[in-house]
Amino acid sequence: MARGDKGAYTEKQKRQAEHIEEGYEKRGTSKKTAKKRAWATVNKESGGGKKSGSGRGKKGNKSSSKKGGKKGGKKGGKKGGKKSGSRK
Repeated sequence: MARGDKGAYTEKQKRQAEHIEEGYEKRGTSKKTAKKRAWATVNKESGGGKKSGSGRGKKGNKSSSKKGGKKGGKKGGKKGGKKSGSRK
């Protein structure tokens, strides 16, 4: 199989790549770069092309490809209030 051949991918993966590619193009990315990024994203999320055999299936990544805003804030992981000097 030649490098870059997409024959080893499922129809669903091909549709996903096309949809992701369109999104990149809408944001002003060149066609060539959008295509590369789209397939990289599909590979990241699904683990690559079709794989056969018992136990070879990788669970699909259902999480979002993007982070939703900033994680945490100014005082991100802090819990509780001020420490009091003397506790009895």
